[in-house]
Amino acid sequence: MSSTESPSVTAASVLPRVAPVRVGEGERLRSVGLPGVTLSVRSRRPAREGLPPALYIHGLGGSSQNWSTLMRELDGVVESEAVDLPGFGDSPPPDDGNYSVTGHARAVIRHLDAAERGPVHLFGNSLGGAVATRVSAVRPDLVRTLTLISPALPELRVQRTAMPTALLGVPGVAGLFTRLTREWTAEQRVRGVLGLCYGDPGRVSPEAFQQAVEELERRLQLPYFWDAMARSARGVVNAYTLGGQHGLWRQAERVLAPTLLIYGGRDQLVGYRMARKAARSFPDSRLLSLPEAGHVAMMEYPEVVAGAFRELLAEKGEGEGGTAGAARGADAAAPGAGSGTSAGGDVAATGAGS
Repeated sequence: MSSTESPSVTAASVLPRVAPVRVGEGERLRSVGLPGVTLSVRSRRPAREGLPPALYIHGLGGSSQNWSTLMRELDGVVESEAVDLPGFGDSPPPDDGNYSVTGHARAVIRHLDAAERGPVHLFGNSLGGAVATRVSAVRPDLVRTLTLISPALPELRVQRTAMPTALLGVPGVAGLFTRLTREWTAEQRVRGVLGLCYGDPGRVSPEAFQQAVEELERRLQLPYFWDAMARSARGVVNAYTLGGQHGLWRQAERVLAPTLLIYGGRDQLVGYRMARKAARSFPDSRLLSLPEAGHVAMMEYPEVVAGAFRELLAEKGEGEGGTAGAARGADAAAPGAGSGTSAGGDVAATGAGS
């Protein structure tokens, strides 16, 4: 079954009554109807008029909540919006059941075209990094700068800890996993995710942990949750196998926007060794290595990530810049940086992500 086949459960029949999605202080959540897809968009009230727009794309199993802390850090720098990809967060499944990287990229492009916010400062983590790469390559007019945090770009030798994600895309595996883990509590699942996605799970506060548990309990009530997970995982695997002009590394070479690449030394899902390859592939790139970070550096070390982005803007003559040397000195700053107040992450139920 390919990621482009019609979904087994249609969007019109999968909107049960579940607990509302959490909206943080200063945030707003709205629903945007687009051709073939409805997106939930999280935004913050801009600190002042005239700020440049930014758009954030989460990873597999994540949601727009993954960006809340970084969005808050960048108040006064950009006007922030974060999307829930189709089938994730508060967004229903796409009408055509297309959860491929291209399908997700198409949804992002439709949103940007409809909102007329572009060009934006585009951020992507994991799966969202692959989506953002594709958007930047095919629609350079929509992207002002590109920031990729542990992007899910093809690896010849995938880490063993990332194998469950690839297996999730195999037909039937999601159903099997659901049956095998039926007795797992939401707390157990969230602890597994934190252990996989964070370099140091101890950075997560008890309040943030409880919020992650509540969000997972909400998602598990959605009948399309596992379908969206499995098909999106399959979409990542399929994107890894594409060659020619559609290959993600070839598309990386066509990205015109100034690109900030951020990799964590303790990332168990995207190989740290891929950082140098990425730096060589994106034409106008700069690399930030965070030895102590895991897969979601924007949640673990939001101050450092925000500082590096400010440095990128200052380098390009935009904004006020950030803490002097934030990007250059990040290796030393990372162990003590970040508030550790967000607990979400990729694959909120399985303990694996991409």
